Amino acid sequence: MTAHTALAVTAALVGLAFSFSTYERWLARRRRNELAWSLALGLFSLAAFALAAGSAIGWSQATFRTFYLVGAIANVPVLALGTIYLLAGERRGDWAAVVVVVFTVFAAGVMAVVPFTHAVPRDTLAQGSDVLPVLPRVLAGVGSGGATMVIIGGALYSAWRFRRGRMLWSNLLIASGAGILAGSGILNSVFDEITGFVVSLALGITVLFAGFLVASTASRVEPKRRLEALPTPETLPAERGAGASQPGPSAATRQR
Repeated sequence: MTAHTALAVTAALVGLAFSFSTYERWLARRRRNELAWSLALGLFSLAAFALAAGSAIGWSQATFRTFYLVGAIANVPVLALGTIYLLAGERRGDWAAVVVVVFTVFAAGVMAVVPFTHAVPRDTLAQGSDVLPVLPRVLAGVGSGGATMVIIGGALYSAWRFRRGRMLWSNLLIASGAGILAGSGILNSVFDEITGFVVSLALGITVLFAGFLVASTASRVEPKRRLEALPTPETLPAERGAGASQPGPSAATRQR
């Protein structure tokens, strides 16, 4: 197994664990942002497994089409959809979901039938500009570029809104992970740097997952702190003329 294959498999497994984590939360709470994130991370894992397969056994038109569709075009818009659901609410999120579904179905149709301009090299990941016509590359640029800005912007806004504690660091990690993943695409599509691309892919999804885990920890810690801050019968002051086990009347009751 080459280093590229090992890193791609690592990225795929981290993405799969991330997807299962968000899906488990969706089963418990039925929030649409978590379902969108689960689907997006599943697409990421599929793209990473396609990358591992191409690196291990050689690229074909089928593996390249799969990798380009789910990794370069569809994955990031679905991930951004989760951010829209989280920050803009279900009504606006539903409208955004219609756009993402139409965009993804159209892109899938394009990638299923588009002819290659040149043969796909078997021993290395080709740049889209080397083997694909303009339309798929435009779809990748619009989908990944615009959606990445939504994810990073949403994470930075959430970090500014909280400004302290675990949620601040969580959103900064999420923004950093999204930025690293965006940089990995530039390394491949612009600089043709496959090693940097695969390393950035594994690092970016790991940082993104770390941000999610920090946020999950914060969401469990905060309710616990609030619960611990509630007064208990032992901490309530005893009213004059009443036993400690008998709470006295409230101020509102005494004023009646």
